[in-house]
Amino acid sequence: MARPRKPLLSRARIVEAAGALVDAEGLEAVSTRRLAAALGVSGPSLYNHFRTKDEILDAVADAVSARVDLSMFEAGRPDWRGALHAWAHSYRDALSDHPNIVPVLARGPGRRPAGLRLADAVFGAMTEAGWPPAQATRIGALMRYFILGSAMASFARGFVDDETAYDPADYPHLGQAHLLAEHQHEVDEGAFETGLAALLDGLALQYEALRDTV
Repeated sequence: MARPRKPLLSRARIVEAAGALVDAEGLEAVSTRRLAAALGVSGPSLYNHFRTKDEILDAVADAVSARVDLSMFEAGRPDWRGALHAWAHSYRDALSDHPNIVPVLARGPGRRPAGLRLADAVFGAMTEAGWPPAQATRIGALMRYFILGSAMASFARGFVDDETAYDPADYPHLGQAHLLAEHQHEVDEGAFETGLAALLDGLALQYEALRDTV
């Protein structure tokens, strides 16, 4: 029997094609027509694997979540602060490569397996370290807010590189703002690390107060 000329359609191929479209053109670029054309198949054949566009985007989002390292939350590791620090960087690195999918991830894990494993790992590690369940839930939430927000866009690139755009008469403290884009990595990475340290410092104070009451 002759081999098929084209690779068989699969969920993995659909997710890969959809992810490429999202990365290149954004969420609105994903449609049955565009995906079918990219995969060289008929539109209806996609429905053998996904019922809706939202299901496809959920799968793309979960593929990104699956890239996040969770090994730092393995049972028996007592350093909750170090684990959160390492996880935050791994999570942000995964999102920074695919910022257009962040709005889908921001809706929460829903039923997505990798997203649920991520939430389970963080919550489990915090409660094992001695955080009360309610506070462990809040820690997971605030870390996600911070990480997802940092990955959605560049602060530095939010300013144009035209020094005439920021008239000192109107913006007396933005005389150097046109230089920010030139130093994007330094500004954005420094801001993330500064914010992460502040969050973890604050949590450490709460943790010490919690331990003192035990």
